[in-house]
Amino acid sequence: MEIGLLMLRLALGTTLVLHGTQKLFGWFGGPGFRETAKGMESLGFVPGRRAALLAGLAEVGGGALLALGLFTPVAAATSLALMLVAMVSVHLSNGFFVQNGGYEYNIILALAALSLAFTGPGALSLDSLTGLTLNGPAWGLAALLLGLSGGAIQLVTRRKAVAT
Repeated sequence: MEIGLLMLRLALGTTLVLHGTQKLFGWFGGPGFRETAKGMESLGFVPGRRAALLAGLAEVGGGALLALGLFTPVAAATSLALMLVAMVSVHLSNGFFVQNGGYEYNIILALAALSLAFTGPGALSLDSLTGLTLNGPAWGLAALLLGLSGGAIQLVTRRKAVAT
């Protein structure tokens, strides 16, 4: 079980970190900060530069924490919030499947992160090494509520596109 949790954390966390570096730095074929900021503005997240910076840092930071198994419920809540915003603002109207631009990928990342808040990161983690036992139903529920709240706040405060 411990190896399985480690593999899940490393795959999930690394994926999030790499996506964040695409946004922030344009690495791995990503749009980079300037284009990400423009995209954020077009989605109603104003100012776009702040939204791009926060999204990129949250993705890199949350992903790194998940990979390390450190403060796992916080990392899970951050990842859930990010994926919720992506699902609703970009992918929901495209349906489920990723080949149509749907939310399939986002929901898997969100639920995998949330699962780790409930189960814990396992013995091969920094949480375990430092004696933090931040897992179980209460921590999972807290991560769920925090992630949903954080994502919802971003979604309800965004500006609707102005027709020209």
